Amino acid sequence: MKKTLTDLSFKAPFTENFQGEDDINFMPRQTHNALYARIQPEQPSNAKLIGYSSELLSELKIDSLDQRSIDILTGSPDENIPYYSLCYGGHQFGHWAGQLGDGRAIILGEVEGVNQRWELQLKGAGRTPYSRRADGKAVLRSSVREFLMSEAMHYLGVPTTRALSLTLTGEDVLRDMFYDGNPDYEQGAVVCRMAESFLRFGNFELLAARGEIDNLRSLVTYTIENYYPEIDPSDQDSHFKFYSEVFHRSIDMVIHWMRVGFTHGVMNTDNMSILGLTIDYGPYSMLDKFDLNFTPNTTDLPGRRYAYGRQPSVVYWNLAMLAESLFKLDKNNDKIKTLLQSYQEIFYRKYELMMHKKLSLTECDKSTEFIQRTLQVLEKFEFDYTSFFKLLETIHNQSSIDKLTREEIKEFSYKDISSDDELLIKAYLKEYLSLKDFSDSSLKLMKKSNPSFILRNYLLHEAISELNQGKRETFDQLLEALKDPYSDKHLKSFPKKAPKWAFKTAGCSQLSCSS
Repeated sequence: MKKTLTDLSFKAPFTENFQGEDDINFMPRQTHNALYARIQPEQPSNAKLIGYSSELLSELKIDSLDQRSIDILTGSPDENIPYYSLCYGGHQFGHWAGQLGDGRAIILGEVEGVNQRWELQLKGAGRTPYSRRADGKAVLRSSVREFLMSEAMHYLGVPTTRALSLTLTGEDVLRDMFYDGNPDYEQGAVVCRMAESFLRFGNFELLAARGEIDNLRSLVTYTIENYYPEIDPSDQDSHFKFYSEVFHRSIDMVIHWMRVGFTHGVMNTDNMSILGLTIDYGPYSMLDKFDLNFTPNTTDLPGRRYAYGRQPSVVYWNLAMLAESLFKLDKNNDKIKTLLQSYQEIFYRKYELMMHKKLSLTECDKSTEFIQRTLQVLEKFEFDYTSFFKLLETIHNQSSIDKLTREEIKEFSYKDISSDDELLIKAYLKEYLSLKDFSDSSLKLMKKSNPSFILRNYLLHEAISELNQGKRETFDQLLEALKDPYSDKHLKSFPKKAPKWAFKTAGCSQLSCSS
């Protein structure tokens, strides 16, 4: 007999350890001394499966998704599932926003997988007490983006939440995509997300801000016991060791973002995972043209707080906000302060190591300077971030540089490359040749560091447009390609760079928090 979602045993240890609001009440409100609220998802009118992760089905020991499973993954209530949503706060665009919470996310509970425990969460299944004035629902446009990018980041080797399924609810949802007074109806959809935990910096911040110190202390202990078992919660340095783990995981996460060219778009503290996972895929984008000031989020203009090149400094700022919350627990927090002060040194050491792998550089005094030169070349000549490093992989000797024509260089750039530009680029490549490490181990690391395929915004836009017309060819192609992003076979299937129209099309170059 085949095993389906209804055969899983859902538990809710979080609700057993903390006080919450157990009476189901959708009225928007402040929930003091309550770390969660019980929820009942809204019944979908006509649930339909669009996509799923076969790998995650296997991880959950599920053979298939029958119609009842699809209904549950779209929000159909089930008496064996302990639905709840988390209460948290956060700093949004640098300002304290107070209580926020899971406005359109509902946790189904926790299940045992083959390799670990997983929390399953529905995004877009209806209102919660934290929805404020919103409806708690999601649309196909944003749900496709979350589903595909969650899985793409996983296969790229980036720490991330996962996506089990993407379903349609069967109803239309009214959305104003750019908050400009032009709302329109779009297909409603739900993504089932998976992670070991969906706890965020904001869970800790809100308790500290409200002075709920006992709850804060209990939450830190719970997090250590459940997700950082290598730390002894009775150790007098346990809070520092906990913070140190979050600190290093967060740095590693943003290093991966910089490696693959990912821009999150809305790095508020409530969008920072306490496990160092990429979470909440809204107005994100992969880099096309290399630009340190690039932001895909129209809400982030003109300040560009969350631009690609500023993401490392934002992680530092967010870690400082988390530290301030933990300071409420201990008078002696010098170790945390000292660790924070070392952020820049630790980050740049890890960043240089990452760039050494991307470039396959020899270890020498010139390599650090050359990394900066590479970033300057990328920006000056408007190279495509992903394909530029694939070009560098082909540089084996002086002959490979000499044979490179100006027309071929243009294939990797968004600039009209002149003959003078060509000379400067070839001079850079000649310098690169003198520093490149051609050992097998280094070249293998280079290949593993530079994807051939990324989920560009215009590809997502095309997939979404087709799905809205009842077609799924591009969606299926992307779902297959993202599972093998470092394979060169995708170089033939997808262009080396984004087309010109993508930079002028809403949903490609311009996104909002509604995206």
